[in-house]
Amino acid sequence: MNQGFKVILPLVITFALFTVILFFAQLFLHEQRVDVTVLITANCLFFFISLLAFRMQRNAMANSNPNVFIRSVMGAMMLKMFVCIAAVMGYVMASGKNFNKPSVYISMLIYLVYLVMEVAIVMKLNKRKNA
Repeated sequence: MNQGFKVILPLVITFALFTVILFFAQLFLHEQRVDVTVLITANCLFFFISLLAFRMQRNAMANSNPNVFIRSVMGAMMLKMFVCIAAVMGYVMASGKNFNKPSVYISMLIYLVYLVMEVAIVMKLNKRKNA
């Protein structure tokens, strides 16, 4: 298995797991008046943002200056924050009166799971000598 893919495997598994859960829970979520399309879109968005942020942080780990890593962590956090705000504002504008609060709240929980996975991967890489 490729070393690069092995490192991001937890993120890929998280994405696949949420995709399968959302697929099989579609009927239940629809009964609860939760917009599944928003959740699937949020899952994809968070996956790609997490990959981008992880790439930024992994490249910064290779630098001998520790400030570069701190700046990359802060930059990734700001990137995720602004993309999430833009996504929610875009959804509010696009949906109008059909805005679905439960979908946004569940999306926030999905974001937290991705955040935990990303931090765990970076901490694991940072413990290794050749990180």
